[in-house]
Amino acid sequence: MDTMFHGITPFLPLLASLTLVIVILAGLHFFLLAKPVHLTQQQKLPRQLSMLVLTLIGLVVIAMSLPVSESTRNQVIALIGVLASGVIAFSSTTMVGNLMAGLVLRVNKPFKVGDFIRVEQFSGRVAEMGLLDTEIQTDTRELVALSNTFMVNTPITVTRGSGAVISVDLSLGYELHHSFVEKHLLTAAANAGLDEAFVQVTSLGDFSVSYRVAGLLTDVKSMLSARSRLHKAVLDSLHHAGIEIVSPSFMNQRVQPVGSTMIPQMSTPDKGAVDDQESSPEAIVYDKAEQAAEQEKSKAQLQEQIAECDAQLAMAEGENKKRLKEKKMALERQLEGVMTTAPPS
Repeated sequence: MDTMFHGITPFLPLLASLTLVIVILAGLHFFLLAKPVHLTQQQKLPRQLSMLVLTLIGLVVIAMSLPVSESTRNQVIALIGVLASGVIAFSSTTMVGNLMAGLVLRVNKPFKVGDFIRVEQFSGRVAEMGLLDTEIQTDTRELVALSNTFMVNTPITVTRGSGAVISVDLSLGYELHHSFVEKHLLTAAANAGLDEAFVQVTSLGDFSVSYRVAGLLTDVKSMLSARSRLHKAVLDSLHHAGIEIVSPSFMNQRVQPVGSTMIPQMSTPDKGAVDDQESSPEAIVYDKAEQAAEQEKSKAQLQEQIAECDAQLAMAEGENKKRLKEKKMALERQLEGVMTTAPPS
């Protein structure tokens, strides 16, 4: 019996430190990550990094309690440091670089989920912001994952949530006075539902004058539909005014009678036909980005309501306090449901 006890005694510090490290890490994980279900990914990130650092410290503590000689113990600790340094060194150009870039994007917040952005030749709505990459959904419904280092090192164009300027460029002949053209282009912008419309003469070419009609679109989620509406409105407005949308360099091999114009006839819509101006391609094109944006909005609203409940609970008493606790639990369940709902892939 004494021999067995003496054999176990050298391992008691190791067992004690191993048990202590496991209990502490499990408790910290529960209180920092598992229990607060209403935390966002941005709020969880520093806690996850803290858990990683604490885990490394725990490994060092366990290594220091090994029943070996001091030189061997030092070698084990050095091995842990070398392994950690090696992982960081080998992945510094990829994973760690993207991770650091992800942290930069979360601190600077140049855009958020649901925003329209353009990065070099890529443009679309932000569908997801990960630790290593950012996913955008293009106007062809494709999902493009861009590394966070690319996002940090490349200029990003972000459409403002307060509104975007929608424009159409076209060229007309010099025989048309610019004031006459401007009047009908402004009418087209108004018919397309744009605010604060304006017309610019962008260039004076050898054969034609280039115009740009633009206006402010307050509902940025409908940019695809708004561009289509503006193009249609320009066609209708100029054609109704008897203006051909062709420059003097236009060439048609068909023989045209003198005085003929290149204006299509307005067709009569069929009964029961759906007005194509009311169609909304955004619901199909940006489905994942739209759902992700709605999730972020719902999470922010629920978190704000939970914070208000916490503030009221600090001063509540009796039945009011019980009611507030039940309300908070219901909000936390809703928040957990929102966070576990995955957007379409």
